[in-house]
Amino acid sequence: MKRIYRGLILALLFSSGNVFAQQKPMHEVYSMMVYNFMKYIQWPTEGSGEFVIGIAGNNEMFETMSAWYSGRKMGSQTCVIRKIEKPADAADCQVVFLDKSRSGDFDAIQSRVQGKSTLLITDKNGLGQRGSAINFKVVDSKLKFELNQKALESANLKVASALASMAILI
Repeated sequence: MKRIYRGLILALLFSSGNVFAQQKPMHEVYSMMVYNFMKYIQWPTEGSGEFVIGIAGNNEMFETMSAWYSGRKMGSQTCVIRKIEKPADAADCQVVFLDKSRSGDFDAIQSRVQGKSTLLITDKNGLGQRGSAINFKVVDSKLKFELNQKALESANLKVASALASMAILI
């Protein structure tokens, strides 16, 4: 029953992206979606300590994520939100959100997280095909997301079918 309830909430959240975009600033919509993505991704090992979410290039999203999710539990780990100033800062993150304003750093950040169990989320057309695990995309005035299965596999991350069923698969 809990799984059905989560699926319904997730479906509502992602299927009505344009409704959220009209009612909330985009940095809040992205913050909610990134946090919800994390709930449907399985990392290979769960240790104790910190679950680090890095934000590159979107100060409003960094502030929102920090206010809403810093200190929350992700399994047995505590969420920590960090600002990514330079690509090297992404190396110790479990999740990296790369805003379109910093898309020029994509290759450098991707190389820093390659071979690690890091969920790389981007916000610029074309980055999904280039290796981002999740990429936001606007289709018919609705916020959608692409899911790159090859990128998830190479990061040794498993995605729940409920999330995959709502994505544009690449």
